[in-house]
Amino acid sequence: MTTTAPIPPITGTVTIAVPIDQAFRVFTGSINSWWPHEFHIGGADVAEVVLQVGVGGRWFERGVDGTECDWGRIRVWEPPHRLVFTWQINGSWQFDPDPARASGIDVRFTANGSAETTVEVEHRYFERLEGGQAIHDTIRGGGGWSLLLDGFAKSVVDQS
Repeated sequence: MTTTAPIPPITGTVTIAVPIDQAFRVFTGSINSWWPHEFHIGGADVAEVVLQVGVGGRWFERGVDGTECDWGRIRVWEPPHRLVFTWQINGSWQFDPDPARASGIDVRFTANGSAETTVEVEHRYFERLEGGQAIHDTIRGGGGWSLLLDGFAKSVVDQS
C-alpha cells in the first residue's frame, strides 16, 4: 500500500572531468555501461539496460533470453542539463504500469567550466510506490545513488 507520509529522497552527487555534453551522453546513451546488471527485476540475467531518448522513452532491462522488463519512462528530456524519469518498480520488485504510483528520479548536469561537470541525482516520491519504504530502504542500504554514480564516473573515464 502507498503511504501519504513523505519518505525522504535519496540523493547522490559526482563531479567528473568531462564537458557537460559528454556527461549527459554517457549517462543517458551508455547506461548499460555503468548500471550494475545485478540490479534487475526480470527472471533472466541482464543482457542490456536501455534508456530511450526523449520524453516518453522507456527505461527497461533486456534479459539474455530476449525478454524485456520495463522500469519506467522519461518525463523530462532537456539535454545536456536535465533528465527526469520514473521508477515504476514496487516493493515486490515488480513493474507497476500506473505512473501515478511511481517515484521519480531527477538528474541535473551542471557545467563547472568547459571541462568539468557536476551530476546531481534526487530519487524522490517513494511514498507513491506500493511498498515504497521497503524500496527506499533497500536502495539506500545498497549504497544508493552514490554507488551508481561511482560506476557512472568510472564509465565516463573509460569512454574518454
